[in-house]
Amino acid sequence: MNMKTYLVTGAAGFIGANYIKYILKMHDDVRVVVLDLLTYAGNLGTIAADIDGERCVFVRGDIGDRQLVDSLFATYAFDYVVNFAAESHVDRSIENPQLFLQTNILGTQNLLDAARRAWTKGTDACGYPLWREGVRFHQVSTDEVYGSLGAVGYFREDTPLCPHSPYSASKASADLFVMAYHDTYHMPVSITRCSNNYGPYQFPEKLIPLLIKNILEGKPLPVYGDGTNVRDWLYVEDHCKAIELVLREGRPGSIYNVGGHNERQNIDIVRMSIATVRRLMTERPELRRVLKKQERDAEGQITVDWMDERLITFVRDRLGHDQRYAIDPDKIRRELGWQPETSFEDGIVRTIEWYLTHQEWVGQVISGDYQHYYERMYGGR
Repeated sequence: MNMKTYLVTGAAGFIGANYIKYILKMHDDVRVVVLDLLTYAGNLGTIAADIDGERCVFVRGDIGDRQLVDSLFATYAFDYVVNFAAESHVDRSIENPQLFLQTNILGTQNLLDAARRAWTKGTDACGYPLWREGVRFHQVSTDEVYGSLGAVGYFREDTPLCPHSPYSASKASADLFVMAYHDTYHMPVSITRCSNNYGPYQFPEKLIPLLIKNILEGKPLPVYGDGTNVRDWLYVEDHCKAIELVLREGRPGSIYNVGGHNERQNIDIVRMSIATVRRLMTERPELRRVLKKQERDAEGQITVDWMDERLITFVRDRLGHDQRYAIDPDKIRRELGWQPETSFEDGIVRTIEWYLTHQEWVGQVISGDYQHYYERMYGGR
């Protein structure tokens, strides 16, 4: 058996956690080393059941730590690097841009250098490195590097980069470094740029899990501006399938856009979330036990009559808020046969149902208890 060894960074976060669950499920011949610093959005409890010390190994650390990263390459002889590790929340990037430069740019460059040192085996006649066969560095990026669209059109792989926030500027910079290593050193790399992901295990500061949390608590649902900003929504497992396909079969040096063909205005996402939570709780009254706001009818039964659009509250728009994102995934469909399998109508129900039935996980994340999981498991080592 030709065992493939992955270094997956940031895999205690939302998309990374879903990705390692996917590849461990799909492949018997893989070993995964997870490198994660366990910052605010990293939850080791999410992947605790996957970490067995053999097929899946966890290492706590910073992708910017050269000595640590070099030692991991020396120990495990990685075939693949899949870099999810990133500060990713736009509002946080507005508050503290420097942190995004340190992690998203310098951290990525450190991983690239470590891979270059570990994977080269001499040079060719022109002085270019000779690479170990079968290796690949994959960078997980975002459609936000392209900036904002008008009412029509789509982001394509050749759309000029035009980031508008410190977050998207840091991701665009990291992408350019990845491509520079391909152009300068002929490093085998690939990049995927995805639209907005949703699904299980997403940190509750993001739109859909935040909406679910606030609905259950009967709190206002904040909507930036007039709510007409448009995003293309991609179910997280569809994204994981695309990453794995590009990693193994994509052309070296290529960028692939990964979109869900699910464009929605933010206000429509809010309305659909309210309606879906209310419908599920109407059809399955046992779910009402997770409501923090519990109003009762004349018979003493918990009611959801209050759960409607009166919860919506419009707030001041985010600085530099892009109006519309929409991805054209034709290249990955044409070259690799990938297409999204989950409609938004199905995906939103699956997502909300998951959150309603996994409130213990949500509670740990919100309270910060998940940050102590590492200490309980490893004694702070």
